Amino acid sequence: MEVAALLLAAGNSRRMGVCKQLLRLADRPAIVHCVDTLVAAGIGEIVVVVGSRGDAVAAAVAGYPLTVAVNAGEECEMADSVRTGLARLAAGATAVMVALADHPLVRPDTIRALVERHREEPDAIIIPVHDGVKGHPTLFPRAVIAGIAALPTLREVIARHRDKVRLVPVADEGVVRDMDVWEDYLAVAERFSAGS
Repeated sequence: MEVAALLLAAGNSRRMGVCKQLLRLADRPAIVHCVDTLVAAGIGEIVVVVGSRGDAVAAAVAGYPLTVAVNAGEECEMADSVRTGLARLAAGATAVMVALADHPLVRPDTIRALVERHREEPDAIIIPVHDGVKGHPTLFPRAVIAGIAALPTLREVIARHRDKVRLVPVADEGVVRDMDVWEDYLAVAERFSAGS
């Protein structure tokens, strides 16, 4: 079974005010940490979805064996990014992990745990949970996520397949720690400087 990853990096960072995918964490941009995590976890196929003004984000990951896809939509909605990324995936993947570029603290062992759960339950939607809070990334069977073609959001895809949802407890705060506003970024940056 093969798990591919869509790394969504097309957001306009309106609340942050600057491109959060390129904010420095330790010695590298946030987007690079996210890609490094997926690579370290053994994900073989990665599609990074950037926005129409995402040249700098694409350049930051240019040295990696991945595909860059452009969400040309003005609002860069998450569902549009997923559709854009799915169109670029090879046919072989049995599941698709949807990862977010503003969650750079997620650890490789967490990704591996979700992939392992997919091997045990290939038809399940797998969502990590930290301290009772659902987080990211979410792993979808390929046939289930294909439903985004006819539904407006991933939330609705999940709602339509509630019986398939499996919540996987993880000891990784990174799954719930995002960077929506400047204070979030400073807190994440502190974790990196502390060697998290």
